[in-house]
Amino acid sequence: MPNSKDLLKKMTLEEKAALCTGASSWTTTPVERLGVPELSVSDGPHGLRHVLDANDLIAKSVPATCFPTASCMASTWDVELIHALGQSLAEECLAQKVNVILGPGANMKRTPLGGRNFEYYSEDPYLAGQMAASFITGVQSKGVGTSLKHFAANNQEFQRLTISSEMDERTLREIYLPAFETAVKQAQPWTVMCAYNKLNGTYCSENYKLLVDILKNEWGFEGFVVSDWGAVHDRVASLKGGLDLEMPGPKDQRVKEVVNAVRAGALDESILDESVRRILNIVFKAADTKTGGSFDAASHHALARRIAAEGMVLLKNNGILPLKDQQHLAVIGHAAEEAHFQGGGSSHVNPTRVDNPFVELKKIAGDSELTFTAGYQAGTAFDQPLIEAAVNNARSADVALLYIALPDSMESEGYDRPDLDLTPQQVALIKAVCAAQPKTVVILNNGSPLVMGEWIEGPAAILEAWMMGQAGGGAIADVLYGKVNPCGRLAETYPLRLVDTPAHINFPGGNGQVRYGEGIFIGYRYYDAKQVAVQFPFGYGMSYTTFAYSNPRVSASSFKDVDGLTISVDVTNTGKLPGKEVVQVYVHDQKAGLVRPPKELKGFAKLALQPGETRTVTLALDFRAFAYYHPSYQQWITENGEFDLLVGASSADIRCVQTVTLQSTLELPCLLDRESTLREWLADPRGKRAFEPFFQQMGPQMQATFGGDEGEGVGMDVMDSLMDMPVLGILHFLDKSIPMSPEEMVDDLLRQVKKNIRAEAGLQNS
Repeated sequence: MPNSKDLLKKMTLEEKAALCTGASSWTTTPVERLGVPELSVSDGPHGLRHVLDANDLIAKSVPATCFPTASCMASTWDVELIHALGQSLAEECLAQKVNVILGPGANMKRTPLGGRNFEYYSEDPYLAGQMAASFITGVQSKGVGTSLKHFAANNQEFQRLTISSEMDERTLREIYLPAFETAVKQAQPWTVMCAYNKLNGTYCSENYKLLVDILKNEWGFEGFVVSDWGAVHDRVASLKGGLDLEMPGPKDQRVKEVVNAVRAGALDESILDESVRRILNIVFKAADTKTGGSFDAASHHALARRIAAEGMVLLKNNGILPLKDQQHLAVIGHAAEEAHFQGGGSSHVNPTRVDNPFVELKKIAGDSELTFTAGYQAGTAFDQPLIEAAVNNARSADVALLYIALPDSMESEGYDRPDLDLTPQQVALIKAVCAAQPKTVVILNNGSPLVMGEWIEGPAAILEAWMMGQAGGGAIADVLYGKVNPCGRLAETYPLRLVDTPAHINFPGGNGQVRYGEGIFIGYRYYDAKQVAVQFPFGYGMSYTTFAYSNPRVSASSFKDVDGLTISVDVTNTGKLPGKEVVQVYVHDQKAGLVRPPKELKGFAKLALQPGETRTVTLALDFRAFAYYHPSYQQWITENGEFDLLVGASSADIRCVQTVTLQSTLELPCLLDRESTLREWLADPRGKRAFEPFFQQMGPQMQATFGGDEGEGVGMDVMDSLMDMPVLGILHFLDKSIPMSPEEMVDDLLRQVKKNIRAEAGLQNS
């Protein structure tokens, strides 16, 4: 690999500025004079969308495997499977001479209305981070780069090019950044793509705090930051903000703006050089990988089928599944004849082939008779005769299989969903068919949650099959007939009603802003804290077998935060069929200085078990599993105390609890000042040492002044209320009985605290 520093010295200012702007829709600018090749990129979170004409953004792409979308991927809870998917995507990139694939998307599912939710993994940052990291390591293990996106807080399509996502620092750090942080630290994606939107008033493409302070400096990101296509508003400002490559190109005027800014002294050339260095490193890393050849389309199709089957979630089953010896199956629904397997927008893949769900069902159904009726049209039109035909079909059959897919117009990049409902035709169809045939199985094809209250009591079984990729039609048949035991688990909560969702009153915003008023309480964190009932909880999914948890144990009952610990549990397949269970570990802080969610996912494992087999699952929990972000300290902190480790099959199905005691090793800076309350003084170890002698001296006077503990004169516990009053304010009530002014007294206490801090530092240094 050529030395980037040496190349930089040889490049002209114009060449450096040009390198930081795309040469076309899909390629970077080469510097032929110095042997710097172009870099080729293509869309593709779940399949390669490679357009042969580098200057065409939306032309039909070269055929590629369309894998299940991210909502299905995440529901596998299987990092090894997602790693294999990444490797297959890389093989297709190599065959089509693509150096970097634009994915994965690690944004949070703040609301189920998000139009692009099918491209994102989860409502939980830990699960999303593990999925993203595994995807990236899979792709990059073959010498192909990734572009982790969309950084950050891109959680809606409404005004997505200009909206400002407004949130506090703790919410940003605990919810909307950790998935990116995990992916960067564990997998080092070659590139990170900035989001279109603003974050707290600053475009992400110009956000120095986001792109430089956090991503590059704090997390140690080594690659380059690329804009989302058209996300740059001011090229010079974006370079200063840490954005290295603007796409798409060509943009001669942008190049001139950079050159002129450097010559005028408005842009330090060292900033430009840093971006060039980062781009050169990735360009030559890509050049080290030989491209061309072909890929095994059949094996990739088989992998897509396996991923689809493992991601499907069995939501309801009265025992009708798996199908056995039914002789007549009524197959109903447009989606049975025309697979609904991906969403619209930049991720839309031209598949190498598509499994027809009805045809694939026939292959497995053997001698059973299958009769088909459409039931509904592809759009939203209401057609009563179609319902009546479906009812007649269902009534004459042993079992009805009802394939339901949301219309293309309801889930796509570019716009958000208006509601969480099926179409009126589909709701009426489900009700009518279930009334005529109690043995009805509903198969759903959608990218994010639906509300089911109107019809959920009718079906005997419900299978969430997602946007399941090109091989999903066969995967559905595999699950229905038990060739695959369903083992998917929900990566997002299914609410009872849209109005129950955490962001409901703040979404989608207006006047150029969307306020994240729910803070850290999104998804199951919110439903747990508010004790709001849901249709299906986070982590939920049924199986054709059953599992028992036993013998939970921890590596230490008391531990230091930096050491972490492990928790183990034995899991037994207590049913009659082989199956896979997803063991989930949540952490609950019994007492914290700031409000925390009732529980948070911090570990999981998927394991396969034969009937009667028992295996031990051991999961490691590190410092961050117990920490929360404290905005005043501007860092992740732990606090001494007890934590409950909750092991379960979903966020609402906890099977074992272990309580451990954490010893924090942090030496936090003192935050006391003139405004600090009595409670804050007593909670700070250094402040308490300085304040206690004064408190003991002034205690009798305080009781006399404020009426003692009972506060009979005002009907309240006055002394307790004083705990949250600034000490300075308390002293103002006592100013006649203290030897100096309240301000002088508090300042003297603060000097004692600083003296104690210096003394501690001296002891440590000695």
